[in-house]
Amino acid sequence: MADPAQPAIAGEYPPLHGGKLFFLTVAIATASFMEILDMTIVNVSVPSISGSLGVTPSEGTWAVSSYMLAAAIMQPLSGWIARRFGEVRTFVTSIILFMVFSAVCGVANTLPMLVGARLIQGLVSGPMMSVAQAILLRNYPIEKRGLALGLWSMVIMIAPIFGPILGGWITDNFSWPWLFYINLPVGAFSAAASWSLLRHRESKTVKLPIDVIGLALLVVGVGSLQFMLDNGNEKDWFSSPVILTAAIAAVVAISFFIPWELTDKHPVVDLRLFSKRNFRVGTLTVGLAYFAFSGVNIIFPLWLQTTVGYTATWAGLAVAPVGLLGLVVAPIVGRNMMRLNLRFAASFAFCVFGFSVFWTATLNEGASFIQFATPRFLQGLGIAFFFLPLNQILMSGVAANELASASGVSNFVRTMAGSFATAITVWIWNRRSDYHHAVLTEHINNASHSWHQYQAQLGAHGISGVGASAYVNQVISNQASTLGVNDVFNMLGVLYLILIPFVWFARPPFGARAAPAH
Repeated sequence: MADPAQPAIAGEYPPLHGGKLFFLTVAIATASFMEILDMTIVNVSVPSISGSLGVTPSEGTWAVSSYMLAAAIMQPLSGWIARRFGEVRTFVTSIILFMVFSAVCGVANTLPMLVGARLIQGLVSGPMMSVAQAILLRNYPIEKRGLALGLWSMVIMIAPIFGPILGGWITDNFSWPWLFYINLPVGAFSAAASWSLLRHRESKTVKLPIDVIGLALLVVGVGSLQFMLDNGNEKDWFSSPVILTAAIAAVVAISFFIPWELTDKHPVVDLRLFSKRNFRVGTLTVGLAYFAFSGVNIIFPLWLQTTVGYTATWAGLAVAPVGLLGLVVAPIVGRNMMRLNLRFAASFAFCVFGFSVFWTATLNEGASFIQFATPRFLQGLGIAFFFLPLNQILMSGVAANELASASGVSNFVRTMAGSFATAITVWIWNRRSDYHHAVLTEHINNASHSWHQYQAQLGAHGISGVGASAYVNQVISNQASTLGVNDVFNMLGVLYLILIPFVWFARPPFGARAAPAH
């Protein structure tokens, strides 16, 4: 039997087996869990963070979008970083730096400090997911790589279950900085375990030049676009010189970025991968679906806390069931991937997503906890049929040496979609709430018989004068907020249905060609 420390080909080693393979899977899964958890654990705690730092909930969402933006910018660099420094060193270093800036997030006492720390935390976490997937595939036997992807995707589904619950519980029983401190022991275990198993199994390193101009254009273009989306509502959009400047910078930078990346020998984002039909269809479908998924995940707990009156813990419990069915079904889907019509599986997932979101849009602030949680539980069925089939579709036809780059680009699109969703859906919710507030207020006038009856009812309960006006305004605000959030859910439900015919543009075969050769 070959010595695992002696590769037959530079950077390629025989697969691990038995206890070592199990231990590696746990270590990789733990790091992936931690990274995904940090995208969801903060969502239900935005109101608490905002109140603690003296900012609005809309501004508090910057702690979510800044992390996702930075992670997205770094993900296309995963392939270059992994090839330059080695996958193992990249993975372990990413975990250690993630721990350091998690601690900085915990001690932040102003919003700029927290957003800055989250930005850097996102930057150092960027390569973690892509390299984790590559390491897992590289060290699994070829015949078990489908199982490896299934296990890895289960982690991605488990994290959204625990993220909201854990985030809400920590916020209500301790304080929001502990959302970040818990990364320290988790990261320490994953880094130590991964290094002890893989330090003698480093991938082949290649000294390649970095696309500095492409990276600069990416940072300016995407950063300006995200800044515009995050701040446009507060600054009255294009009437603000700052927002107008950010929009122009985004358009100019992205316009130069695309042709530059298509012609550069060593692009920071290998846009040439989009010439592959299945990669193009799969990646864009995942991005749009993740936009809708993230929009629901950020808006739903915010609405439950700001309008319905839920605590962070109960909002987390209402959000969390999304992963339960997926956790049960995903292993079954993973074992039967080669028997499934992957396009049909993804279409089924979008039908489930659309139905569950439309169902949620019928609820109001008087609904029970079970009524809020049930559509989320059903949505978990769609997750199992969404992630695995589309990941298989987009990786089909990708060469072995393009694995890290392809994973980095697809994760970039997915994470950017999630980051944009945070800003865009909050903006749409605010605008639709303002619209409904104005419409509902039109019915409050002295010529309305219903208004006089309602005033009489309030007076019977001792509410009159200024107190009655304040009470009615609060009722109208709550109703407007609910109608606004229902508009957002309906919009996202329509997006899911639009994706059904789109996924059928992919063409078989969908074999797992992306796996590294041994």
